[in-house]
Amino acid sequence: MTLEGEDELDAIRRRKMAEIQRNAVDEQAVDEQRRSAEIERARRQQILRQILTPEARERLSRVRLVKPEMAENVEGQLIQLAGMGKVGRQITDQDVKSILDRFNTSKKETKIERR
Repeated sequence: MTLEGEDELDAIRRRKMAEIQRNAVDEQAVDEQRRSAEIERARRQQILRQILTPEARERLSRVRLVKPEMAENVEGQLIQLAGMGKVGRQITDQDVKSILDRFNTSKKETKIERR
């Protein structure tokens, strides 16, 4: 092999090594984001377990299947209220129903009539 060929080979190896290192850093960042998201989900679930009755949690999980954004909003507000100390007792299924009703009435519905 010539000196020029060895230089090219070294350059290729350096580029490949740099690419591998960049990928490793990217993977670490993704793993870190995933871990922090899992920790946040676990923290939210723990708070919800404390402030909601099992029936209320079940209702919210069913709502999440149909309207994930609405469930996120309700859970977020409940967690915020709990953080401010405004939740003095466990929230029941009936309480969750009334909260969900308030969310539903605040949205305007569009009706299309066929003739």
